[in-house]
Amino acid sequence: MRTHVTRTVRLLTVLAVGAASAGAAAGCGTTKADRGGAQPRSIESTLQAGTRARQVADAWDGSRAAEEWHEGFYPLGEVVQLPEGGLRGEADKRAWDIGNFDLNGKLPGAEPGSGRVTWESGSSLATPLVQAEQTYRTLDLADGPGPRLTVTAARLGDMTVTTSRGPATVPAWLFTLDDYASPLKRAAVSPSKLPESPIEPLGQDVPTDVLAPLGGLTKTAQDGRSLTVVATHGSCDDGPTVKALETSGSVVLSASTTGSEDGPCTSELRGEKVPVKLDRPLGERIVLDAFTGRPVPYGEWPVTAQSRS
Repeated sequence: MRTHVTRTVRLLTVLAVGAASAGAAAGCGTTKADRGGAQPRSIESTLQAGTRARQVADAWDGSRAAEEWHEGFYPLGEVVQLPEGGLRGEADKRAWDIGNFDLNGKLPGAEPGSGRVTWESGSSLATPLVQAEQTYRTLDLADGPGPRLTVTAARLGDMTVTTSRGPATVPAWLFTLDDYASPLKRAAVSPSKLPESPIEPLGQDVPTDVLAPLGGLTKTAQDGRSLTVVATHGSCDDGPTVKALETSGSVVLSASTTGSEDGPCTSELRGEKVPVKLDRPLGERIVLDAFTGRPVPYGEWPVTAQSRS
């Protein structure tokens, strides 16, 4: 499914750059990133054989970084729930898709500085609470013409979110929408800080027909047997493909592009949603990006200093 510039792709593009600590400029078969150390083109054959994915899996499986991941709060599914029954009419759906919102009321002020995430096992974790105004800004992404959704109030409640440790109950802001009986829910807690990767990212000279960075994770199937990720690619190729290497502790995703063209092209970075089927349910395994060597971030995490400037 080829995507255009929507709320998800815009957020994922920012997260991809922030999570990898690099900017990317995709051109004719080459990804440029602000990382140290160039990779020679002779790396192509080993990467195509899946060596890089295996290296990433071996570095993470049983590592301290993996332990930190399993102790933290990392959303792997939707952190927004639309009103019961969904949005009504094409105008409201269009407003949601482009992020056109109006605020016609006063949002709550400061709340206690932390919330608590609780898993079905009974374990819990204190994590910073995102304020109502900051959370609202994750919804109101555009200020252009066209239909709009109107928020009239908000209160603190909770919602269920799929995480790396299974379903969890998390604090959420419940936004009242004009003409809707039930609220729009948005998680109000920040994810845990990503652990430091035990393996370095690839250098800037790896061609994208071999390996490319992922934009982020947008969906995990309810049965855990498939994922949907946004794979970034340039303006001179035919789009991305994503392969999965599965181990007992991780799923390493390797994205690459196809159909690269010669000649000049723009530095536009595009995102495309790509479904990835797994041999067995994801469970509590870590989803890793072969290019960056880091966990693939969920694209709609609450706003943090890392994901929005």
